[in-house]
Amino acid sequence: MRSFTSLDGTTWRVDVRSPGSSNAMVLFRHPDGGTTSLDRYAWFLSRTPETHDVTARLNPSTVLDSLTDADFKRLFRRSMPVSTARGLVGARPTTA
Repeated sequence: MRSFTSLDGTTWRVDVRSPGSSNAMVLFRHPDGGTTSLDRYAWFLSRTPETHDVTARLNPSTVLDSLTDADFKRLFRRSMPVSTARGLVGARPTTA
């Protein structure tokens, strides 16, 4: 794992998961390890010649090592929440 500090000063742990032949998920783990609802992810797209072999898989550690700080910034800007804080469908909000 590597770390990345976002513009708001949060230091995220960065991991690479779900490698495919041409892409991999870059996971930004929030420092508050108590919940995954603050984690974010983005897709890294490889442009190497090996990506044309659909039976191959990118190596997660190689992908992580190849990413620069500029890559982290770009991926973080495009990242999405891993989970959303949605309530149950059809549930009524409670009042206090």
